[in-house]
Amino acid sequence: MSPSKLDGATLTAILPRLELSQQAAAAIGASNSVPVALDALVKADLLLEAARLCAHALPPRERVWWAARCARATAGPGLSDADLKACALAEEWVRRRADDTRRAAMDMALRAGCTSPEAWTAVAAFWSGDSMAPPGQPKVPPAPHLAGTATAGAVVLASVRACPERQADRLRRFLHSALDIAAGGAGHIDPEVA
Repeated sequence: MSPSKLDGATLTAILPRLELSQQAAAAIGASNSVPVALDALVKADLLLEAARLCAHALPPRERVWWAARCARATAGPGLSDADLKACALAEEWVRRRADDTRRAAMDMALRAGCTSPEAWTAVAAFWSGDSMAPPGQPKVPPAPHLAGTATAGAVVLASVRACPERQADRLRRFLHSALDIAAGGAGHIDPEVA
């Protein structure tokens, strides 16, 4: 098995953040690593739980990039300028890791209304930084679960956008993307054709 960025995540630290159902907890059972738990969830067809696990287990840059890939895969032609810019700023943060870009992404997410996968991708970028306080103020680090929660929100919203009946298929494609990103790939997801 090739190395994965999911190997570095500690399953016991992540599990309390997921609030798993009894069925998902039983599927994970005595799993001792994120990849083993993820495999168990997928085999049990618990795709939402698998996506949430990935959202919390991927490193910050990778989780934001994954959320952006999922958002872009299901984006239709009617996105607002604020949503488009929020996602683009989140992607730019992944590339440069500049604090001003991270903050601009959050500002744009707020302008967009924080209701779209693109906006939640930008929120995930903001919460992946070292402080939520305004520039020049004492640092207020985000709680460790916030970026994963925002990523999960972006991925779940993307999975049901416009065609909720496609959720299971989308989640399978999204999980494939997450595994590719974890292995060092770009996580490409073909955009849907309307």
